[in-house]
Amino acid sequence: MRKTIAGRRRMLKFLASSVGVSFLPGVAIAAARPSASRSIDWATFLGRHDMIWDQLPRAWDEAPFLGNGLLGALLFYSEDEGGWRLEVSRTDVQDHRTPIRQTGVGRGRLPIGHFLLRTRGKARATALRLVLHDALLTGRIVTDTGQIDLRVYVHAEDLAIVVETKARGGESGIVWEWVGEDAVSPRITWAITMHDPRAMDAGYQPNPAGERGRDGAEEMWLQPLLAGGGTATAWRQSGDRLIASVAHQWPGDLPRAQALASVRSAADDPSLERRHREWWHGYYPASFLSIPDGRIESFYWIQMYKLACATRADRPYIDNQGPWLQVSTWPYATWNLNVQLNYWAPLASNRAHLAYSLVSAIHDHQQNLIDNVDPAYRADSAGIGRSSGRDLDASVPALRPDGKTGAGRRESDWPTEFGNLTWAMHDVWLIWRHTMDEAVLRETLFPVLRRAINHYRHFLMAGSDGKLHLPPTYSPEYGAARDLNYDLALLRWGCGSLIDAAGRLKIDDPLLPDWRRILRDLVDFPRGETGFLIGAGLPLEKSHRHYSHLLMVYPLYLVNRDQPGGEAVIRRSLDHWQSMKESLRGYSSTGAASMHAALGDGDEALTKLRELFSDYMRSNTLYKEGGPVIETPLSGAQSLHDMMLQSWGGTIRVFPAVPGAWADCVFADFSAEGGFLVSAQRKGGRTRWIEVTSRAGEPFALKTGIIEPVATVDGMPRALSTDGGGRITCALERGETIVIEPKGARRPHRIGPVPVDVVNSFGLNARSLAMPARDLRLYKG
Repeated sequence: MRKTIAGRRRMLKFLASSVGVSFLPGVAIAAARPSASRSIDWATFLGRHDMIWDQLPRAWDEAPFLGNGLLGALLFYSEDEGGWRLEVSRTDVQDHRTPIRQTGVGRGRLPIGHFLLRTRGKARATALRLVLHDALLTGRIVTDTGQIDLRVYVHAEDLAIVVETKARGGESGIVWEWVGEDAVSPRITWAITMHDPRAMDAGYQPNPAGERGRDGAEEMWLQPLLAGGGTATAWRQSGDRLIASVAHQWPGDLPRAQALASVRSAADDPSLERRHREWWHGYYPASFLSIPDGRIESFYWIQMYKLACATRADRPYIDNQGPWLQVSTWPYATWNLNVQLNYWAPLASNRAHLAYSLVSAIHDHQQNLIDNVDPAYRADSAGIGRSSGRDLDASVPALRPDGKTGAGRRESDWPTEFGNLTWAMHDVWLIWRHTMDEAVLRETLFPVLRRAINHYRHFLMAGSDGKLHLPPTYSPEYGAARDLNYDLALLRWGCGSLIDAAGRLKIDDPLLPDWRRILRDLVDFPRGETGFLIGAGLPLEKSHRHYSHLLMVYPLYLVNRDQPGGEAVIRRSLDHWQSMKESLRGYSSTGAASMHAALGDGDEALTKLRELFSDYMRSNTLYKEGGPVIETPLSGAQSLHDMMLQSWGGTIRVFPAVPGAWADCVFADFSAEGGFLVSAQRKGGRTRWIEVTSRAGEPFALKTGIIEPVATVDGMPRALSTDGGGRITCALERGETIVIEPKGARRPHRIGPVPVDVVNSFGLNARSLAMPARDLRLYKG
């Protein structure tokens, strides 16, 4: 418990210190410098990316969305209810049933309810704008009897949703009605609505019905749970102002007092909106990006907004939906891709403080990760199954000699996905590499990764070929085979990372010889004529949306273009995977975009990224396949990072995969592995300058397209060295800043937005409607 509390305090301190500044916990910065991106007129720049609605949003995937890493809100017009629906949700509101038969039921997220505004007249026009800079929805609803001016925000720090209205004409005197929902898993609702018996849970007993209540000026909606505890929603309507809050508690009693206190505190705080704006104004300047494609630039900045809506260092990690819960078979976190993709974009964008929510979840629930594995291996192993709630309780079925998937509906009958925890730990490794926060390495990454790799060690077998082999495991969403590439890639990466971590922590771990032996003797990645297979004897023969069999290419970079034969096998594997289109989805496109970026192919990376815009992503940049999921657009932001900056293998690569059409682009204060901050500008198709600040004193190596580079360090000339691989190296101490530019370049360097072809591309307007997208609305209500 002491370690958990200490970790929480450290993360909270990190959050408070890192918003809007360049700060790393555990890293003393010798010479702080102002962020290059602070010279931007942020209100004007972000204004060209505000989402605009001049048509009525009629469902969650067209709606303005707001959040603060815990509370979420959506606003849209509900045809069924004949009014404007303000949906309210909170990311940690879930069930706590034991035993867990289905995660989507036993640990499923739970709905809360919504406010409903019924206008007296028929809606005639809408003019809504989500102001990104202020995280504020503002605008007007016009009816045939009057109009309603509207302002909505979810407070950046406090647990309060604030709605202000000013009604005129025949709309005067409007009232928000509360429509409470019962605490029934969205998976059960899906099964009933879609007539899908597979999503049902036999013998499901509903939670007690919700109850209305009042305490002074506040009304309440109380949702008790069979497992104890529950959810309390409180709100106050006073004149033209509505303030609401939600509290959740388990175990214990219904958290009435917490919900009421949040509403009353917000109602009495004259600084409420000012503090909200200040947080968001401090958030954006952490880094800057501008490219000449206005639609993609807008998409990128909406994802930066979405990230801070979805999580914070001291708030829950991002699951499949984030703060905006909808009816779905997936009201939980999925650990074979979804969670992992959520956490890449905060890192390169210098917003690693957001990613500490994942570190906290893994750190605080280490015992559950241990209990997830078979009792025979709990002494030294840990793992996580396919899906979990907030507590990471998700068993890993024991390995079966035949590799079969089982026929039962219990989660213990599911296929054995062995690598999920190791892949999650790669995200934690990336967080460490971008921050160089030794506390993350020592307290979370090393001990948990050590257990995840130990789980593999118990099942490695020596073959007649002298190599180490794995028994049948399951490649996510495809099938079981021996020597799965999903597991071999993660096992190889994990052993190498543990060796490096032990060295940095000065730990003479008794398992070091075993990790080295595994790296030496582990069987090679199975491959064939079409590139990498799923596993030994199991080729990729049908369309497959996951790229789990290609993790050695991305994001692990174990096979890369710098290696002999690396580019050829990557291209064969990538082309074969993408050639079968039927089951490919949005994250198939973003994964392919990042792989093409790893090959230095910017034009093809852009082509793949644009596929995201023409398929499942919605007009507000939310996303759904069979149901809503949050990870894919966030991974699209990371694909853009990969086109601008890469830092794998100990080398920073600036503009490694810029499309030919983007002759002018600029980024500032992007984060690279090793704790570096990188800024660079490209004009007329050439790199004009690069600036790198070392925040941790790690070895510095750089690849750039500058022909005759010269360098200064903090204004003084500095000699550069080059190696045979085209890398520039230079001794760079902690706190020093190096500027690299072509010989004879003119100064000063100015950072600012580049001209774009279109603005305000998202929301529901003529520009957003011009983007082709399938109508996949599966549930409306």
